[in-house]
Amino acid sequence: MAITLDAPIRPAEPADPAESAGRGPSGGRRSTRTGADRARAARGIRSFLRQPTLVLAVAVLALVVLWAVAPTWFTSWDPIEGVARDRLQPPSAEHLFGTDNLGRDLFARVVHGSATSLAATSVAVVVGLTVGSVFGLLAGFLRGFVDDVIMRFMDVLLAVPSLLLSLALITALGFGTINVAIAVGLASVASFSRVMRAEVLQVATSVYVEAARVSGVRWYTILARHVLPNASGPVVALAALEFGVMVLAISSLSFLGFGAPPPTPEWGSLVSGGRDYLAVAWWLTTLPGLVIVAVVLSANRISRALERNGGTR
Repeated sequence: MAITLDAPIRPAEPADPAESAGRGPSGGRRSTRTGADRARAARGIRSFLRQPTLVLAVAVLALVVLWAVAPTWFTSWDPIEGVARDRLQPPSAEHLFGTDNLGRDLFARVVHGSATSLAATSVAVVVGLTVGSVFGLLAGFLRGFVDDVIMRFMDVLLAVPSLLLSLALITALGFGTINVAIAVGLASVASFSRVMRAEVLQVATSVYVEAARVSGVRWYTILARHVLPNASGPVVALAALEFGVMVLAISSLSFLGFGAPPPTPEWGSLVSGGRDYLAVAWWLTTLPGLVIVAVVLSANRISRALERNGGTR
């Protein structure tokens, strides 16, 4: 009698829960992911609306950005040419922020000056974020001698007050809005570098990074694909915080006369120009100063929200 040996029956492997959850009767994983993304977005919007201070901060920054992009939407007055008979008028329906000693509408000068101030601040943030992140990334990933050299240099930068360091760099670069922005950005490199290095040191010991090293992936590919995306969250939150700090720093340097030359409107120079008229025209310094304070506080509030949520991590 012939005996036939049947092939052993292999037990069915359990299905991937994520895969089985993504399958539906009408079309795969995409619809489920889309629904989950929509639910997550709806929860995020509800959480955002339940924080009135955060909503106000975003609204303030959005308004200032609109001032910079389309100033003629908010005022029809010329920020450069004044009317002599309208000089030193207090705030009114016609002149929301009053007029200066040359009869120029102060609200128009604040609105048009937002483009210069925000552009300078954006340049400073980009310079500080880019240079500092590169140094921190290399120091935290390569370690050893490279880490020691970079971090001792950053310690030297941190030992010098940022405003004094900015003044020294402006002396070397020259006056002007762009030079002021570059100087302020370079003065903040140490802060970005230290935060990035701390995050890279944490991410570099992760299992997936070690697996990529063992599998022979080149170090710069590991940096670009694994380390940088997972270490950038707190750095983005710091960039939001530094945005407010840099608005204040650039306004301070403009107040001292290192920014755009007159009659170009700039927030710091507007505050400086009203110092001689404090007794008779308080609005010349108070109202532009309140705009600066509102922008700085709004940037700080957004930074706290990003830090609480882990940035973009």
